[in-house]
Amino acid sequence: MIHLKTEEQIAGIRKSCHLTADMFNELIPKIHAGMTTHDIDMLFKNYILSHGGRPAWWQEDFAGAVCISVNEEVIHGLPSKKKVIHEGDLVSLDVGINLDGYISDTCHSVEIGKVSPEVKKLHEVTIECLKAGIAACVVGNRISDISNAVYEIASKHGYGVVYDYCGHGVGLDVHEDPSVPNCPSRGLNPRIKPGMVLAIEPMINLGVPDVYTAKDGWTVITKDKKVSCHEEHTVAVFADHTEILTDLNYKA
Repeated sequence: MIHLKTEEQIAGIRKSCHLTADMFNELIPKIHAGMTTHDIDMLFKNYILSHGGRPAWWQEDFAGAVCISVNEEVIHGLPSKKKVIHEGDLVSLDVGINLDGYISDTCHSVEIGKVSPEVKKLHEVTIECLKAGIAACVVGNRISDISNAVYEIASKHGYGVVYDYCGHGVGLDVHEDPSVPNCPSRGLNPRIKPGMVLAIEPMINLGVPDVYTAKDGWTVITKDKKVSCHEEHTVAVFADHTEILTDLNYKA
């Protein structure tokens, strides 16, 4: 069931999303080669807790405040004291905050130092895919319009679009209906309506779209071990516009 949010609920979700944006703006500059993914997780966890929130992923029994996925890891990377990030890595940071019962969800991939030209292009195209998906998320369109917008751009560049995982509704829970695929799908295809709050999140691979789950039961990895990129925003749909709630440049 799709939960259309009230103005009051969207206001609460917006507050959670703005806290998430503030957090990324403060912490991204502090991430550098030589840190472990556990170090990064602690930065984010401490920020969330000190600002009155709770890591949303704890509701799903995830052992960290952040899904930290490096290079060929697509999503759900577990923080580790043994995993060190290096110059040239692409690190995706997928974070949600539960603030007074309202859930935010966003992901940004971070280039560590100078990355290869092919990884930089993948990152740029993934951001372009996210922007296109958000532009298609307007009243009267269908979820498939978001999917097609993402897929068209990624496939034009010869990238693999992950089909095993997708975006989703969010705001009152971590994962809500509807699913928001990044490629054409035969699943449910509801029309976009005012009150929808969606997490749109292209997961784009340098190589094939196929993935598998590591032995830890969480980390999703590209089948060909080529680099993957993940970008995500939470958006709220209104009758006359769509608002990017997790925009890093939001205006209060």
